[in-house]
Amino acid sequence: MRHLTEPVYESLPAVYSLGGALLLWLSYYFRQSWWSTPCALVGLLGLIAGLMVWMRRREYRASGEDYVNRGRPAGESADEPP
Repeated sequence: MRHLTEPVYESLPAVYSLGGALLLWLSYYFRQSWWSTPCALVGLLGLIAGLMVWMRRREYRASGEDYVNRGRPAGESADEPP
């Protein structure tokens, strides 16, 4: 399985949110067009997806012991002095 590079992975919530905001703006700007409503729905989903990914990562990083202790030798935790 291939993994995304760190800069790409870390920027995904911003890309989702900015893409969603752009689609919402386009939907508002071209509100007389037939594609305005689908564009608004996809834009709203993009904003929600970006926020959800960002919040889930933040929650995991704040509470995940595995994340806090990454790079440390086995058996040593962040609470113990090095």
